[in-house]
Amino acid sequence: MKAPTLIRGFVTVGGWTLLSRVLGFARDIAIAAALGAGPVAEAFLVAFSLPNMFRRFFAEGAFNMAFVPLFSKKLEGDAEEAGDFAADAFAGMAFVLTLFSVAGVLLMPLLVVAMASGFLEDERFPLAVAYGRIAFPYILFISLAALLSGVLNASGRFLAAAAAPALLNMIFLAALVVGWLLFGAELGEATVERFGLALAWAVPLGGVSQLALVWLAAARAGFRLKLRRPRLTPDLRRLFRIAVPAALAGGVVQVNLLVGRQVASFFEGAVAWLNYADRLYQLPLGTVGIAIGIVLLPDLSRRLAAGDVAGGRDAFSRAVELSLALTLPAAVALVAIPLPLISVLFERGAFDAGDTAATALALAIYGAGLPAFVLQKALQPLYYAREDTRAPFRFALVAMVVNAVVAIGLAPVIGFQAAAWATTLAGWAMVALLWHGARAMGPAARLDARALARLPRILAASFGMGVLLVLLAAGLSGPLGSEHWRYPALAGLVLAGMVSYFALGHLVGAFRLSEFRRNFRRRR
Repeated sequence: MKAPTLIRGFVTVGGWTLLSRVLGFARDIAIAAALGAGPVAEAFLVAFSLPNMFRRFFAEGAFNMAFVPLFSKKLEGDAEEAGDFAADAFAGMAFVLTLFSVAGVLLMPLLVVAMASGFLEDERFPLAVAYGRIAFPYILFISLAALLSGVLNASGRFLAAAAAPALLNMIFLAALVVGWLLFGAELGEATVERFGLALAWAVPLGGVSQLALVWLAAARAGFRLKLRRPRLTPDLRRLFRIAVPAALAGGVVQVNLLVGRQVASFFEGAVAWLNYADRLYQLPLGTVGIAIGIVLLPDLSRRLAAGDVAGGRDAFSRAVELSLALTLPAAVALVAIPLPLISVLFERGAFDAGDTAATALALAIYGAGLPAFVLQKALQPLYYAREDTRAPFRFALVAMVVNAVVAIGLAPVIGFQAAAWATTLAGWAMVALLWHGARAMGPAARLDARALARLPRILAASFGMGVLLVLLAAGLSGPLGSEHWRYPALAGLVLAGMVSYFALGHLVGAFRLSEFRRNFRRRR
């Protein structure tokens, strides 16, 4: 895959991921308006986070990071053999996760305690258990969908896999609309609980829809995977040997999330504040970071198999350059104007000014860590493409210690925001370790001269944009606080930031605007 083709892949995945994240953001705005940051909101968010946590552990983390390089190499040699390997992996995952889903439903009270023990003494606990039992089977459907997405991505077919997540958000929005029609707009306690129940049922329905979409796409691509009796083949044994360290690394990441939620569960409203802030900074992270990781991993795997060191270095350098060109300005904006963003987008219905202030604080802290999370997506494929899952596991252990020390140690001093600072600082620690470890991989893991020259200029353009945003936000404080003018005022603020960034970036040589136009024309 040549660099222009690689970038077109980024555009495809990034574009659909952006649509999904925008829909997800609209979903969260609607959830905030319907549920606020009260007990039902916190119970639902914890219930939904449980299958998502294990999804990252089983599918998007360990299994896919091990599966995609092996499948990509088999696909280069024999498509039929690659199909058999994918079918065996599909059957094995379906068997294991069916048992796991049943166990999760039965043991849901213990899982809720493990996730948020601060819920034990109040009404949030029974609500979280009830919603969790409905939502947990999502882990089965979405994990199988993730495996099929890996098959499609390794085959160079990014569209269906990138579009699938949008289905879940559409179903969430539909559930809220139906709930509003059935229950009415009066947000009494009983109505809010009904909204929570409707959202809980939307989770497994969304998983089934995503699985159906990518299964049909894989079948059209020649990979018609069906359920069959699991068998432990030599290829699956090799897959498991590679996946186990990645699973442990994924487990460490989930421990970080658990620590953060445990700390937040002892501060009323904090689980919801952190979740809404997380969703906003996930817009650029999901659009760019996930697209980089999805497209870069199979490409690097093929290049390493072919001995193409120069091509691997070019792919890695363009991935880092493009990801930072798009996420550094987003990070600066989240740090510079978090209050206007949260106030205009979320403050309505059950979500009040106090919720806005707390969520904006968390958003600014997460924004400082955004470049780190995107860089991880570009650096990790260097290891996984070489079938090295042990080094990322060791690095993740160090990041876990950083996360726990900051979250637990600072919580008595700075309250719920300690969980956000822990996430950000652990992210930067992980990047430092990944970058240091990649030095031994040779030229293919080093940035080329173009990337090294452009990165400081990208940072300068982002900083200039941030200064302008702060000044404009101060000047627009009146319209931003107005009921009728806040939406156009925020739109103008965002547009001014985008125009100033691209203008400054072009002037200082951070990038050429013609490069963006050329890549999008190629995509069309």
